[in-house]
Amino acid sequence: MNDCVNGSSEDEFYIVAFSMSSVKQLGLFLVLLIIYFLVVLGNLTIIILVCLVSKLHTPMYFFLCNLAIVDITSTSTCVPKLLMILLTQDHRISFPCCFTQMFFFISCADCEIFMLTAMAYDRYVAVCKPLQYHTLVIKNVYVVMAASAWIHGTLNSLVHTILTSMLQFCNSHDINNFFCDLNSVVALSSTDATSQNVFMVSEIFIITLVQFLLTIISYIFIISAILKIRSSAGRIKAFSSCTSHLITVILFYGPIIFLYLKPESEDSKDLDMLLSMLYLLVVPMLNPLVYSLRNKEVWEGVVILVKAVEFNLLK
Repeated sequence: MNDCVNGSSEDEFYIVAFSMSSVKQLGLFLVLLIIYFLVVLGNLTIIILVCLVSKLHTPMYFFLCNLAIVDITSTSTCVPKLLMILLTQDHRISFPCCFTQMFFFISCADCEIFMLTAMAYDRYVAVCKPLQYHTLVIKNVYVVMAASAWIHGTLNSLVHTILTSMLQFCNSHDINNFFCDLNSVVALSSTDATSQNVFMVSEIFIITLVQFLLTIISYIFIISAILKIRSSAGRIKAFSSCTSHLITVILFYGPIIFLYLKPESEDSKDLDMLLSMLYLLVVPMLNPLVYSLRNKEVWEGVVILVKAVEFNLLK
């Protein structure tokens, strides 16, 4: 291995992952494998339902379908490699694979942030301006919003990946995480990465905070409009239409806010990995459950799809 290499060279990082006994690693492997299976199965079910059931061809479920694609992609980017590490004890990952993993993870994370904001706007119009909903949230509008989320995520991730790949890594190649996280890789750089760190912090502040505030402001207006509804049944119905998205927002932003706002220390590395695991695996697993358990439209879509399959089989 060269003493000093840059991101464009053919070399390897070493993913430290979790320090535990072989028995515990095998147990963790089985748990992660089951969760990963549930993530793929749950989100794939949402995608199939939204695509095949015409009743679910609405803006909210269009965004949910995109969110499911993001969840499958981000999880599949990192978890299979972690499973291989736990199974084979081979912690090595090549530079190209590491930066590819980083690219897809960042692009999915950015895309999900914008997608949640778009979903908040959809709920805001549905609750606060119901009579104008079908004129404000037309197909051209929500398709452009979703496409913008994907394009922004891809371009932003490309910038971060290229900048990081140009750094040199002379001192250590040990990534103190279970995947090629941007912060963990930049921290290994032997060159001055101050400008890139400033760029990362500024972008997190501008993009994540602004999108989060837009979502919060949307829900301030939504809750205000709901409280003005005179009948309790009407208030419950209006709030139930937003509950699933609100839970998803809390599940998504909760770990991220805690991860980036807590003070850095050597003792917090295990907590960082735990929070990353929560964001990367648990949240994508819960999202389909949140929407399926809270929305009768999803269950009705399942019934319609099952009946259609039975009808075709009986023909």
